[in-house]
Amino acid sequence: MKILYQTLGCKLNFAETSSLADSLRHAGHETVHRGEQADVCILNTCSVTDVADQKGRQAIRRLHREHPDAKIIVTGCYAQLQPERVAGIEGVTMVVGSNEKDRIQSIIEVISSSSASPSKNLYRFSPEYYTDLASPQGRLSEAGRRFHPSCSKEDRTRCFLKVQDGCDYFCTYCTIPMARGTSRNAPIADTVALAQKAIDEGAKEIVLTGVNIGDFGRSTGETFLELLHALDEVNGEVRYRISSCEPNLLSDQIIDFVASSRHFAPHFHIPLQSGSNEVLKIMHRRYSRELFQERVERIRSRMPGAFIGVDCMVGVRGETEEMFGDYYRFIEQLPVCQLHVFPYSERRGTRMVDMDLPRVSNEEQRRRVEVLLRLSESKLAAFYAAHRGEQATVLWEAAGKGNMLTQNSTRQKTMSGWTENYIRVSAPYQKEKINQFEQIWI
Repeated sequence: MKILYQTLGCKLNFAETSSLADSLRHAGHETVHRGEQADVCILNTCSVTDVADQKGRQAIRRLHREHPDAKIIVTGCYAQLQPERVAGIEGVTMVVGSNEKDRIQSIIEVISSSSASPSKNLYRFSPEYYTDLASPQGRLSEAGRRFHPSCSKEDRTRCFLKVQDGCDYFCTYCTIPMARGTSRNAPIADTVALAQKAIDEGAKEIVLTGVNIGDFGRSTGETFLELLHALDEVNGEVRYRISSCEPNLLSDQIIDFVASSRHFAPHFHIPLQSGSNEVLKIMHRRYSRELFQERVERIRSRMPGAFIGVDCMVGVRGETEEMFGDYYRFIEQLPVCQLHVFPYSERRGTRMVDMDLPRVSNEEQRRRVEVLLRLSESKLAAFYAAHRGEQATVLWEAAGKGNMLTQNSTRQKTMSGWTENYIRVSAPYQKEKINQFEQIWI
């Protein structure tokens, strides 16, 4: 069968879709090319905000409009959290819960061997992971305990390696534990073997992804630091990046290891969520802003040129204008490079919606987002400017968009890539350099 894949949301979703597509190709199915009609459309959804839910609904309707005869299978977090609503959208054949993705191949085999069309309202999804949010370790569904390893392979230059899934933190604003289940992972040996396979197949950069990757090892009695050591011993010309890691789990030992490792890039992404300690308490985050600052300062002391990205949320219930001003001033003085800013979104099933706290208007949320985005732009510009004229290692990935003006005023096709500390660079296109490391002057 001809299958179309579409992914919304995080790098973890992309890794999982890629692994699913790989298994279906091995089973004899084809991936749809541009202009072809699909027999099956698989949509992997996100549900981190109301906007993500809306994008999921729009994507379903677009797929149905563009592939009217295709069976549409919807999976991912939105499918897990609101299966009945997803099943009711015109065109949907089946809804598959976030941790039932391993069953999609067998579902497609049934569809491909039968002329009968499953009922539009038929859906499969896991029951709630937790029967009591106040006691997350109470009763877990079987799906909430399974771990499905995956590694994206669509881009042979960079891969996203899933090393962990689920979360036990239950922050008051977040539905991820309900959508993804409890924290779990594969053993280190299996994870390293998957990384080695990706390297053998040509991957030059591997991004470690998960829901809460610093919590790696909870289900196997291992640690995230032990995983990093094991990956660093893998043979091959490869560069690793660590995706988002909670500040309370980003230990001095991990930072020091990255600074002295062979293969890990000086690149960190740390979720702050708020620079106000009062708001952090409302969110039920497990750190203070003072700890966050210590983590940033430790990175800067060991790796002065490291890239540090930060997740920032604005407009949660109870966040006053004074709290936001305090938040802004805290982040303004932090030596970080870029902010990923998003507004708080009310999520059904979270504890924050039941808190007796004043809500922030949508207009004020948008204003606060814009304020932090302007700060992010100035920080990124300063970071780039500070590294002009320095030597760096770039991994050339692909032809860049558009052309560049050369010294003799002619326009030339470009290629683009990222340095070890995540600076985007471009140069005149040379096919033989794609997927290769090169020493350059920025």
